[in-house]
Amino acid sequence: MSLFATETPQSKQKLLGAFYTPPEVARTLVRWVIRSNDDRLLDPSCGDGRFLAEHLNVVGVDRDGSAVATVAEQVPHATIHAAEFFDWASNTNELFDCVAGNPPFIRYQQFSGEIRKTALRLCSEAGASLNGLTSSWAPFVVVSASMLKPGGRLAFVVPAEIGHAPYARPMIHYLMQRFSSVHVVAVREKIFPEISEDVWLLYAAGAGGSTDEIAFSSFDSFRDVSHKPPRGTPVAADDLKSWNDRLRSFLLPEEIRAAYKKLSNQKATVRLGECARVGIGYVTGANNFFHLRKSDAEQLGIPDDLLVPTVRRSSFLPSRAVTHATVSRWRNQDEPVFLLRIPTDADVPEAVQRYLDSKAGQEARTGYKCRKRTPWYSVPDVRVPDAFLSYMSGIGPSLVANHARCVCTNSIHAVQLTNGMSVSELQQRWGHAAVPLSCEVEGHPLGGGMLKLEPGEAARIALPSIDRRVPSRDREMIEEGVRIMRRWRHYA
Repeated sequence: MSLFATETPQSKQKLLGAFYTPPEVARTLVRWVIRSNDDRLLDPSCGDGRFLAEHLNVVGVDRDGSAVATVAEQVPHATIHAAEFFDWASNTNELFDCVAGNPPFIRYQQFSGEIRKTALRLCSEAGASLNGLTSSWAPFVVVSASMLKPGGRLAFVVPAEIGHAPYARPMIHYLMQRFSSVHVVAVREKIFPEISEDVWLLYAAGAGGSTDEIAFSSFDSFRDVSHKPPRGTPVAADDLKSWNDRLRSFLLPEEIRAAYKKLSNQKATVRLGECARVGIGYVTGANNFFHLRKSDAEQLGIPDDLLVPTVRRSSFLPSRAVTHATVSRWRNQDEPVFLLRIPTDADVPEAVQRYLDSKAGQEARTGYKCRKRTPWYSVPDVRVPDAFLSYMSGIGPSLVANHARCVCTNSIHAVQLTNGMSVSELQQRWGHAAVPLSCEVEGHPLGGGMLKLEPGEAARIALPSIDRRVPSRDREMIEEGVRIMRRWRHYA
């Protein structure tokens, strides 16, 4: 058993964002930040103490009492504070020569309440305005950086979201304004095999300085960077901005980025958002209640004019178009793909009222979404789009025409054309060789090899003209770029 083995249950680990760093990773980061035996090191989320064990003059903070007890026993030379880091940081004037650690990764939905308010206040006071969707690790980085002495160093294990998440942008710009050098190292192989989240490494040196570029490196495995971080390829602030502040784009070699830029910047190229609105479908609040099989609807006596065929998830989508034949097939297979849609001002038929008052209806109306709307049974934002776009996919998203005038749930993007382009032309452009790479560049990995496209990301997808021939060399580079990006999101 490892000296630093933990008995923390998996569910508690997820709640606390506590997945302990492999010792060789902790050793590498501490080795880099420490320049003198006298340097005072802070780990703001010390967990079981493996970063603290690599140096003698160390201070650790952790909210988990059992972890703090472990550190006190196994790293007796450490000064340990059992506290929420942001509360502790609010009440100390201590400064440090260096910071190293693995801040907890807790998404914004769980990173809430007074802790979040305190964290964002401290970030604002430090000069970083993080947005409302910020996950916990970003404030840990900013607040830790603000506690460094001039010239100090910082090294963290961070989620790969640093390469694409909108909330990471103000944090990156903050670091560039506060350090003379900032370096992000992407690691393709999982450092934490037990979780779906990839992690990269963040290095910053020269606290109190500033830089107009960020260094970026990518490696297949941590072993390639286990001795010291390489110099990295400099990415100027303007160049980063041209890629929407996404470091993930720089996983591509320069010549592939250039080939993609040439195609995406052609005059005849349009972005999806220039010819269509992309949004999520409706939210019922009780899918099993509101989505009926045709046989159930007939047995309940629900009239056809209150039933709308719907695409519930991307696996229901054909390759090109949802047609009336598609809906007939769903009906014959007795799939639960008919949305009970009752307008807010409709007179509710007796048979429907019995269904609303049934045991299933009584349970459905207690759900959060149903409780918050009036009347509870009228599902809002039900629209008939021109096309559907899958927003979680393996090989890549599909753009499917909606000939049958179906609606869709929020597991599918609804595409509504806006500038006169036909669905047929849109689909032709979607078949261009550059579009799969554009989806990879604008989307982001979700885990398990999946690619996810948020509406804003989908709107940026480049759609080159189908009338322009792509030189064979450019096509080869574009295809290689797709393979590279799929490898990085672990798509087999």
